[in-house]
Amino acid sequence: MDMETPDATLCLAAAKGDRAAFAALITRHYDRIFGLCWRLTGQRAEAEDLAQDICAALPAKLRHWKAEARFTTWLYRVVVNAAHDARRRNATLQKASAGWGDWELGRQAEAERAQAEEDWLTTAMQSLAPELRDTVALILGEEMTQAEAGAILQVSEGTIAWRMSEVKKRLRALAEKEGRP
Repeated sequence: MDMETPDATLCLAAAKGDRAAFAALITRHYDRIFGLCWRLTGQRAEAEDLAQDICAALPAKLRHWKAEARFTTWLYRVVVNAAHDARRRNATLQKASAGWGDWELGRQAEAERAQAEEDWLTTAMQSLAPELRDTVALILGEEMTQAEAGAILQVSEGTIAWRMSEVKKRLRALAEKEGRP
C-alpha cells in the first residue's frame, strides 16, 4: 500500500485483515496518536503506553468504523476514549492503593515530587478538568478548529469556545497567583 491510498480504503482493507493496510494506517497516523496521547496525559511514558495499547486494540476497533466520518475524526475519538479509560483505571488504582502503609505513602510522595518537577504549563494543564485538557489538546495541540474539536468530543462548537475561554481564565489566574507574567 502506498501513501497515496486514502485512509478510508486502508481502513476497510485493514478491517478485513489486510496487514499491509493496517501497517500503512499505523505508519501514517502513529505520530498523531502518540502526540495526542502525550497532550492528554502530560507524561511521555504514560503516552507511550497508551499509544501502544491503542495500536494493539485498533485491529478489532476498525471492524466497527463506519465511513460516515473521516477516519482521523474517528481515530481521535478512539484516542480520547482510551485516555478517559486510562484515567478511570488510574483513579481506581490510586483509591485501591491508599492505605498500603509507609511504603505506599513513600511511593505516593515520590510520585508527587516527580510531578512537581514537570514544567509549569504541563502542571497547570493537569490541574484543569479532563474536558478542558481534552479541548486544549485538540485545539492548540492538534490545531483543530472549534467545529472539528466539537465533533470529536461530541459537544457543540459553542461549548468548545466556552471551554477555551475557561482555560484561558484559569491559566491566567494561576499565573497571577504564582506571580508569573
